[in-house]
Amino acid sequence: MEAILLVGGRGTRLRPLTINTPKPMLPVAGVPFTAHQLAQAHDAGVDRVILGTSYRAEVFEQYFGAGERLGLDLVYRTEDEPLGTGGGIRHAAQALRSGPEDPVLVFNGDVLSGLDIPALLQAHEDTDADVSLYLTRVADPRAFGLVPTSDDGAVIEFREKPTTPEEIVTDQINAGCYVFKRRVIDEIPTGRPVSVERETFPGLLERGRRLTGFVDDGYWLDLGTPLSFVQGSADLVLGEVRSSAVPGPPGERLLLADARVADSAVVGGGTVVGARSTVGADAVLNASVIMDGVEIGPGATITGSVIATGAVIGAGATLTGCVVAEGARVGVDNELIDGARVWPEVSIPDHAIRFSSDR
Repeated sequence: MEAILLVGGRGTRLRPLTINTPKPMLPVAGVPFTAHQLAQAHDAGVDRVILGTSYRAEVFEQYFGAGERLGLDLVYRTEDEPLGTGGGIRHAAQALRSGPEDPVLVFNGDVLSGLDIPALLQAHEDTDADVSLYLTRVADPRAFGLVPTSDDGAVIEFREKPTTPEEIVTDQINAGCYVFKRRVIDEIPTGRPVSVERETFPGLLERGRRLTGFVDDGYWLDLGTPLSFVQGSADLVLGEVRSSAVPGPPGERLLLADARVADSAVVGGGTVVGARSTVGADAVLNASVIMDGVEIGPGATITGSVIATGAVIGAGATLTGCVVAEGARVGVDNELIDGARVWPEVSIPDHAIRFSSDR
């Protein structure tokens, strides 16, 4: 069983965290997010994965190598220029060994889910579909492409993001995982950007191919924003969604190697404290990602935030829904709220005014 994992995105919505690190390699519940997706594929019976890389492509191979530690055969295919989802699939497919009728699993590199992959593969076989799409239901589908299906699961059409109530014909959306027959991938044009959502899938429907929607109502989250990134990490630590790549049992917190937390500090809500990081006395950390080598001062309060490698948070500082990038310093008694982002190596003086916008 082979799979393609698309990990070429630049992650602009997650800046400044992605200035030096590709989005799929950011640590989520203690390991790069890609590790969770590879573990999910392996646990579903996949033994060979082609990683479609682009931005900072070398980082993936440096970390995962040939895949021996994961029980996988990993192959890397790098795009010189961004090719879109469809173009990326076609480019990566040049490394496939599968036959024309064999199923090929395809993952987007920024979706955390509890998808039952064996059930998706079984549905693909049972319906003899050319492509099977993982669909999920959302309460507000306006930000997504809609995928209505018939009673037997056949995809009827693809609708771009709706703008009026009349256009919301379903709450089913494309959830970012597919099973292709290999020969269908080979039909995608080469050498240019291609969107599967806007070109490949609608074109297949027009040509009378069978596309099946597999609706799974389990956990699903797009990790494209800081808030969702933090939520996904916390949910993995808490066990709301399971991954065999999490380096510890489910619980209120995850402490990595040589992390030091003062006895009077309170760390919970699925918070990760990275390797060699320190948390001072009476600090309160909730539902946050603290990366490696971070220093959290006494009495600091951090909620729903990401603190990147080597950052320093001063005593008594309060951060809510914030991002502090690598090597930055937030001084004593500062308050950052409402999505404030502190960029790499920036230093906010002690007792500065309140910040609530990009800085």
